[in-house]
Amino acid sequence: MANNSSTELLYRIALTLVPNIGSSLAKNLIAYCGSAEAVFKTTKGRLMKVPNIGEERAEAILKADVMKEAEAEVKFISNYKITPLFFTDAAYPARLKECSDAPILLYFRGNADLNAQKTVAIVGTRRATDYGKEAAKKMIETLAAHHVLIVSGLAYGIDIAAHHAALDNNLQTIGVLGHGLNTIYPKTHKATAKKMIENGGLLTEYNSTTKMYPHNFADRNRIVAGISDAVVVIESAEDGGAVLTANIANSYNRDVFALPGKTSDKFSKGCNALIKTNRAQLIETGEDLLKAMNWDIAAGNGAIKKKQRELFLELNEDERTIHKLLAEAGEVEIEQLIEKSNMNSSVLAGILLEMEMNDIITALPGKRYKLV
Repeated sequence: MANNSSTELLYRIALTLVPNIGSSLAKNLIAYCGSAEAVFKTTKGRLMKVPNIGEERAEAILKADVMKEAEAEVKFISNYKITPLFFTDAAYPARLKECSDAPILLYFRGNADLNAQKTVAIVGTRRATDYGKEAAKKMIETLAAHHVLIVSGLAYGIDIAAHHAALDNNLQTIGVLGHGLNTIYPKTHKATAKKMIENGGLLTEYNSTTKMYPHNFADRNRIVAGISDAVVVIESAEDGGAVLTANIANSYNRDVFALPGKTSDKFSKGCNALIKTNRAQLIETGEDLLKAMNWDIAAGNGAIKKKQRELFLELNEDERTIHKLLAEAGEVEIEQLIEKSNMNSSVLAGILLEMEMNDIITALPGKRYKLV
């Protein structure tokens, strides 16, 4: 749960409402001023010293008449038990936070851990065929044993098929919306969205007063890609939104996979093109995905544990430190390893590389590591 004081939350929301202040500029302002509230109480001269703000934006911030709208949003959040997630909050999706264009504020309704250990986005065309929907269903059935969080966009076609399959397999699933939490689009998915709130949730960067512009749905694709370890494209035209999501995922250094199809099928052309141009790995089943992500290794396998115990005897002091941290925590981000081991980044990088080459640890998406 985010820890937002009512006053600071009010100013955080207000900052998102100031015209021509995107997430990057907002982060600069907060870093310089210290808080969202301080941004609105800083002089014009000081605001102009913030990189890329200038006189025009500084005046816009000080003249912005956004507090009433922000107050209404705070009330809406309270009435509907919505969790606001600011980019400095511990509950804010850590994977998304790595992305330079991540929103400074998210609105979440649900019970899922947005920092789950394994998160996969499954996206595709709104005009899904039986082939695509069945592939999504079977893939998610395979992922169920590994407690993977399923992410998609609550749209027609592959998106809703993925959400349904996740719910049917008791997997938590997140729908990333292109509008505020005051509505559900399409309306026919309202019943599914209600179930998702009980086992997963709904996530958006848009407040309840945001109009439903078409470009919002394209912009939300960066959140779908950013909060996930991997993006799987199941059926898409070459210019489809799912291909856009895959391209964004590649720019974020996420793992991207695509299900191949007939060359004559319009909604397989996007997948085939992603594979052909090395923007996605070819997969056919959930097992393929698990293997590619190194999630197919059973955590309780006795032979693996025996191998680890034997290797432990051969480790030097620094390697033993890293081994112990990973053994206790399972998967650990490199920043946490630096903090907990008290090693500098260059020394730690060399140790991790050596341990990885000796098959003691394995690297995971998002700069995380775990024991083999």
